Amino acid sequence: MYVIKVKGVAKIPDYVQLRDEAFTLLAYFRVDRPDKSLEKIGLGDKTDYIMQIVAEMPFGQIKKIDV
Repeated sequence: MYVIKVKGVAKIPDYVQLRDEAFTLLAYFRVDRPDKSLEKIGLGDKTDYIMQIVAEMPFGQIKKIDV
């Protein structure tokens, strides 16, 4: 799975994209509200792990993670 952190501009907040190995979009959520999106795709128990990675990532980079 790939994580992409996108910097918002003006009134658009910062977002996170989760993509699979084929780079298909699995989830797209605000950095400050990951819960519902991660629950919906079955990763609710991995929220802390994913958000820790997101917090350490710079904007605009893609990171491959194993979940």
